[in-house]
Amino acid sequence: MEIDRIDREILRVLQEDGRISNQDLAERIGLSPSPCLRRVRTLEETGIITGYRALLNAKALGYTLMALIHIAMDKHTPERFDSFEQEISQISEIIECLLITGQDADYQIKVIVRDMDAFQELLLNRITRIQGVTGVHSSFVLRRVIEKTALPV
Repeated sequence: MEIDRIDREILRVLQEDGRISNQDLAERIGLSPSPCLRRVRTLEETGIITGYRALLNAKALGYTLMALIHIAMDKHTPERFDSFEQEISQISEIIECLLITGQDADYQIKVIVRDMDAFQELLLNRITRIQGVTGVHSSFVLRRVIEKTALPV
C-alpha cells in the first residue's frame, strides 16, 4: 500500500495516542470523520497498523531488573531454531527475542524480572534448560537512555 502525507500524519498521531477518538483524530489532521475512519480502517486492514496496546510502568509493577541475554545454540538448523523459539515464547518475563548475526550468539533476548533472585531462577531453571542452548552471556541494564515505541513515519 502506498501511504501519503495524511496517512503518515494519522500514523504519527496514533503512535502518540492510540486512544484518541476518531473525531479528535480527524480534527488534528484536517479531515472530516468519515474519510479519517476509512483511512484508519484501511491502514489496519493492510497490516500497517497491527494493534493498540497500553504501555505499563515496569517499576510500578515491581519489575526492577532488566537484562539482555545472548544465547548460543548447538545446531543451526531450522528445526532447532523453531523449537527454541516456541519454548522461549512461553516465558512471560521475556519481552523481546531477536535472531542476530555478527556475535558469538544466535539470539538476544530482553528480560524483565523483579530482582536478581528472579533472574537467577529464570536463567538457571528455565532458559538454560531449553534443548540446544549451549551458552549464555548476560548484561544488566543500568538505565534506559532512549525508549521508543513509535516508528519514524
